[in-house]
Amino acid sequence: MTATVLKLTNRNDTWQPLCTRADLVPFSGVAAWLNIPEGPAQVALFYLPGHAQELYALDHFDPFSKAYVIARGIVGDIKGSPVVASPIYKQHFRLEDGQCLEEDEVQLRTWRVAFKGDEVWVEG
Repeated sequence: MTATVLKLTNRNDTWQPLCTRADLVPFSGVAAWLNIPEGPAQVALFYLPGHAQELYALDHFDPFSKAYVIARGIVGDIKGSPVVASPIYKQHFRLEDGQCLEEDEVQLRTWRVAFKGDEVWVEG
């Protein structure tokens, strides 16, 4: 299941609230809008409850299919690193840094993300 969260915030904020914990889907992704200096960006948020790092934020845009689909990918683990597989052509992207495991020169943007109480905040 993939959900979409839409919340535009003041673009001068460094840390921005995007949604709440209740908006997230455990072990899956949701898409959200984030204001960054270059303009609004679509972000894929992944929530892995019980892991050392529970939240990840990376580009929702898949550079191989040219579609906004990363939040709909399948979350898994390769060599101890959590990854998401693109739902179109199945390339794997490490959640920690957005690195594509099949193409060294391809990396998705990532953002710092954290819970503040039950809110999800992203540094944009």
